[in-house]
Amino acid sequence: MVEIDPTDREIAELGPAINGIDDADELAEMLELEREGPDRDPVKTLIESRIETLEADEEGGAEAVDPADVDLAELSIAEVANMVRGVDDPDLLRDLLDRERDGEDRDGAIGRIESRIEAVEGTDQEGEEDAPEYVPPEEKHPDLDHPTADKTYVEGVSGETYRDMWVYCETQRGELVDASKEILGKARELMDGYEDRYGDEEDVIAVVIGDDVADLAEEAIAYGADRAVYHEDERLDRFRHKPYAELFVHMCRDFEADWRDYYEPRYTVFPATHNGRDLSALVQAELDSGLASDCSDLYIEEAMISNPAKTGKPGDSEEFERVLHMPRPDFSGFEYSTILCIDKPHRDFHPQGASVIPGAFDLPDPNSERAGEVVEHDLDLPDDWFQVDVVEHDRLEAGVDLTGHDVIVALGRGIGDDPTTGIELGVELVNAFDDAALGLSRGVITASYEFAGHVEDYVSEERQIGESGQVVEPPVYVAAGISGAVQHKVGMDESDTIIAINEDPDADIREFSDYFIEGDLFEVVPRLTAAVEEGGAVAAMEGVADD
Repeated sequence: MVEIDPTDREIAELGPAINGIDDADELAEMLELEREGPDRDPVKTLIESRIETLEADEEGGAEAVDPADVDLAELSIAEVANMVRGVDDPDLLRDLLDRERDGEDRDGAIGRIESRIEAVEGTDQEGEEDAPEYVPPEEKHPDLDHPTADKTYVEGVSGETYRDMWVYCETQRGELVDASKEILGKARELMDGYEDRYGDEEDVIAVVIGDDVADLAEEAIAYGADRAVYHEDERLDRFRHKPYAELFVHMCRDFEADWRDYYEPRYTVFPATHNGRDLSALVQAELDSGLASDCSDLYIEEAMISNPAKTGKPGDSEEFERVLHMPRPDFSGFEYSTILCIDKPHRDFHPQGASVIPGAFDLPDPNSERAGEVVEHDLDLPDDWFQVDVVEHDRLEAGVDLTGHDVIVALGRGIGDDPTTGIELGVELVNAFDDAALGLSRGVITASYEFAGHVEDYVSEERQIGESGQVVEPPVYVAAGISGAVQHKVGMDESDTIIAINEDPDADIREFSDYFIEGDLFEVVPRLTAAVEEGGAVAAMEGVADD
């Protein structure tokens, strides 16, 4: 019996859950359940991709096999994919396809062989002479205004050299934020796998900008960076858009150093914090590349592309290597997409850039013995980069500030059967505590629930907790009717004690709750309220948990 039944989960919840499973057999069972049930293509792709990743990590593989004689039943899907990547004979590929269909008949293996056939035959049939002639946009449309025509780094840059994964390490109050450490750990894992897969050793480069940050550059090495480039200036004690963006770009593109013997980074990764989101957009725009924002995972592998804008010829397919796959939820939180940043003829899209939501990756343990190079970046910063100065700052009193309370009571889609009553019950529980506030999940904010007038004021985006809302870490967090998707988790999982109320015994939130009460919130919350009023939180938990 599988631990996670994909047919009971939303797509947005499945992405992080699937990536946490290391048992290929369990994943195969999940794939079969999905095929027999909803049969959703994105879910099947997520599971198949995870299976291939696990199988590719195993020792051995298809490197020494002869495609003409190999028993496909003895190979995993990942091993089949690796094998056919080196086969250029379409007849042999068709023979492999027939043998797979007559034998294991695995959709993943068949798809890989068919893609390879398409790539080989498409290139042979079309030929270079069929590629359309490239005409720069300013020549093709001379009557139009081209504001980027005078820009140094723009259309026409292609065939350059790209290396390394650059990670922006955000700081707050003299420390690296956890999101930066998480990304450094993941970057280390990705680039170690990159070397194993492609045979090329490329580095993780940490970027640290601020005032008195040399020690933080050393810390970045301990969390996985091979090299940490830092710039110190007392004027950089707080995040500023112009100098931070200019410095990052200069470091990775214009900085003259013996080790930086390439045009631009291959990959750039930023934490999807308020400042990280701003900086990532500014940097990628200046580098004339794309950005996948608010990602929940990252992995590097090949991608078969048939879009003529990328291949240069209609009807042709081309396999792109070393592609950073960047899965992210859509704005509703219920669908998943994987973003790719692919070059096209006469135009490179590098670095491939992503921002990652905090909490998406595990926080690694630092290794103080790790060897690495710390590099001080030297550049005179023009005064016009600092035309705006922050002379004083304070927390705004307007709006709803959910931080600083002893207790947060958060409501999710579980109130859907009777939204007005659900809000009323939540408010009553809040009032039972001495210092508590009401929070909501994104699902409540975006749902088309109808609320009675006396509770409407409680339903606003200001109360949203999660990736696109507030981040709280109270001593006690009560989550009623919340499934625990990663988008919500990142906003509350630092709470000291998490109490979850949910009818679904397999809800994700159970995995990171201190107390889990399986039951209907419309029945449990009133009892919890009464118990708090009578004897406090401890007695309340004992009272409702007994049943």
